[in-house]
Amino acid sequence: MASIEANLQTAIEALIASGSDTPALDAAVLLCHALDKPRSYLLTWPERELETAQQVHFDELLAKRIEGQPVAYIVGEREFWSLPLEVAPTTLIPRADTERLVELALEKISTVEGDILDLGTGTGAIALAIASEFPERNVIGIDLQPQAQQLATRNGQKLNLANASFLQGSWFEPLDDRAEFACIVSNPPYIDKMDPHLAQGDVRFEPLTALVAEEKGLADLGYIATNARHYLKSGGWLLMEHGYDQGADVRQILIDAGYQQVTTEQDYGHNDRVTLGCWLNA
Repeated sequence: MASIEANLQTAIEALIASGSDTPALDAAVLLCHALDKPRSYLLTWPERELETAQQVHFDELLAKRIEGQPVAYIVGEREFWSLPLEVAPTTLIPRADTERLVELALEKISTVEGDILDLGTGTGAIALAIASEFPERNVIGIDLQPQAQQLATRNGQKLNLANASFLQGSWFEPLDDRAEFACIVSNPPYIDKMDPHLAQGDVRFEPLTALVAEEKGLADLGYIATNARHYLKSGGWLLMEHGYDQGADVRQILIDAGYQQVTTEQDYGHNDRVTLGCWLNA
């Protein structure tokens, strides 16, 4: 059997040829998963040879990545906000840019008392990140897909975040009409169905229902902005993630709906990513 070092080198070369943007990282993550060892093990024991079963397992994982399957789906896990989360092809893969939404939400949550709502929760990444930072607050996540609701619930249980709970249904549908929140956050579908990026990279393997929205990607953003007004406390905040070129449109949606202090914030790549507004009851 080949050594750890030799396997990494072979895998990196194959992943470069397949078009991976992060071949070294991909190879290391897959090998760690096959060996059930931390990253430090690869650096400490580069000369160690893989056992037959380990080699077969690694080769299978590598073949999936060369086909283009996302690493997170292959290993079944992705870290978000330093929380290890189970992922599955029924949900979007949590991305680093969405941590910017969490950062902004935490700032606003600290200024208003009350519960927090996460719409289209998927893996539960946003809800669980917030729940981990505000253990005294109740955080509710809602997703249309039963598999996503069950996955988010498992993630919350594994992380022992008892203040996070997850409901199944369409947007606000599962809520009591009298429910009221200090902050509503969402990373909804916002990609235009004609966007060429849908045929590229990891997105090819992610569920279209979590990616694509009508009205050039703005339909769900508009629906959330309109209906969130009925569930926000006076002085509460709505924060929504969106596409890099949708900032002006989403600001206008919030302004037209009557929100105050409407602004768009950029992600770590300096792209418009999160638009937020404060709801003040008349």
